[in-house]
Amino acid sequence: MKEIIKIVRYSKQLWRYYVAITFFVVILAGLQLAVPFLTKYLVDAVVAKTSGQAVQFSYLIWLLVLTLIAGFAVTLLSNINGHIGDMMSVRLNSLLSKRYFEQLMRLPISYYDNEITGKITARLERSINTISTLMQTLSNNFIQFFLTTIVTLVVIALYSWPVALLLIVIFPTYIWITHLSSKDWQKRQMGINADIDVANGRFIESIGQVRVVKSFVTDLRELSFYKRKRDSIEKQTKGQSLKWHEYDAWRRITLNIVFFLIYGIIFWQAYNGQYSIGVLTLLITLVNQAQFPLFGSSFIIDALQRATADSRDYFSVMELEPAITDQAGARELKVKQGKVEYRGVDFAYDNKKNVLNKISFTMESGSKVALVGESGEGKSTIANLMLRFYDLNGGEILIDGQSIAKVSQASLRRNIGVVFQEPQLFSGTIRENIAYARPNASRKDLESAAKAANAYDFIKKLPDGFDTQIGERGVKLSGGQKQRIAIARAILKDAPILVLDEATSSLDSKAEREVQEALERLMHGRTTLIIAHRLSTIAGVDLVVGIRGGKVAEIGTPAELAKGNGIYAELLKLQTMPATKETKEKLKKFELA
Repeated sequence: MKEIIKIVRYSKQLWRYYVAITFFVVILAGLQLAVPFLTKYLVDAVVAKTSGQAVQFSYLIWLLVLTLIAGFAVTLLSNINGHIGDMMSVRLNSLLSKRYFEQLMRLPISYYDNEITGKITARLERSINTISTLMQTLSNNFIQFFLTTIVTLVVIALYSWPVALLLIVIFPTYIWITHLSSKDWQKRQMGINADIDVANGRFIESIGQVRVVKSFVTDLRELSFYKRKRDSIEKQTKGQSLKWHEYDAWRRITLNIVFFLIYGIIFWQAYNGQYSIGVLTLLITLVNQAQFPLFGSSFIIDALQRATADSRDYFSVMELEPAITDQAGARELKVKQGKVEYRGVDFAYDNKKNVLNKISFTMESGSKVALVGESGEGKSTIANLMLRFYDLNGGEILIDGQSIAKVSQASLRRNIGVVFQEPQLFSGTIRENIAYARPNASRKDLESAAKAANAYDFIKKLPDGFDTQIGERGVKLSGGQKQRIAIARAILKDAPILVLDEATSSLDSKAEREVQEALERLMHGRTTLIIAHRLSTIAGVDLVVGIRGGKVAEIGTPAELAKGNGIYAELLKLQTMPATKETKEKLKKFELA
């Protein structure tokens, strides 16, 4: 019940649907009782006529017409109510989905560091669909059943209090037996959900990286992993189902015994002349009517249990508080020069050992600064901290004298362009991907960005030009083409500060030259932080910052550091030495082949 209250609280704007459903349920509950009473009057009239009393046939006709009208009304109103319930369900589904997506967009990068994409999407489908189905079931069946049962009990009590008492006792007994099975069912369901998340997560990863799977000939391995998880789900479901039906058998046996006693009392009282044949018929009809909510509640309770177990994942995400938030009254970042300062920056993932210690350096306006160091020294982390993907453990980062912790995240990221090592493109057209930075950009601006990124010529040769579909993550384009599209997107964004995460490391020589030319145009007039390994990327920078052991080991111009014995000099030496086994091993530490 707690989960239902949460769902209603999350969907307050659907109150019109809830009110309409309640209205129709009340009317339908009354109409459901009308037919048994009309049947009572018909039976009493027929019995009276056979006993020699004067009863007009027109009286029976009117009762039959009223029964027909009540039946028509129930059919019409129940279908209207069903339509409203269906629309409420789809609106609720959309509402919960949009809020889930909105919450995911609010959560920091650290959340995604610990999650699998497939699990996130599996939760969306499982949790929200189950919740929507439950609310639809409740609106179309349970509420009407519940209200009808209460009114039925009141009417039965007016004629036979022992029968009403037995019915009143059976409801909590039935619910109590159901509660006994609930904990075991939900515990098993959590295990099933965990396996479903892992299985679906691996499924999505395998399909998304199908080229890797096929090239390594791991089709059978991936299929075997998926089968093991599905077999585990089947095994757990078997145990869950057996337990559920065991309890359901006890529920139904209890009902059979109680209703045997109820019918015995009704016929005993009728046999002793306590009420007429019409009242007997009325009571039997009402008792049968009271059975439907009980027998139907097995399905409803099953839906309720599923929603309770499945909605935990949804609400666990929705109740997460973003670790990175804007300060109250956070200002908009105003960038005039683009000077960036790292002052004594400390950082640790998940409050563990620091990966960065007292990092300090300055990027002057319009300068190009390269970070160099072996793999795992924290170069990408330094860049991520400027974007405030994570919050600092100590120190501060300033842009034109403004602490990034005191400005809004949106304004901060609007002023920073990023070109990642792996181009991050969306399915759709080339035009849509370049315009992602500025959807309302003119055709002229798009073409100018493409030309500056050395992408225009290859785009025009494609069958549909800028309207060419590139496939998921740009699979139809080469690495160099994808990277140039990403650069065109950054050029169109026109941010005063730029982060380049080794944007040429995975390209061949020809593609690297084309991309490097585009990068030079992109960097012109912008303050640029470059995560670099290759000499071609580093050669033209103004400042090199060497990182070792999470600390700044050296700072200077390429010419200055080349004369020393530090990280840059080592890197310079390694890339000009013959390709011996020892050289290759050292290059690997710098993520270079």
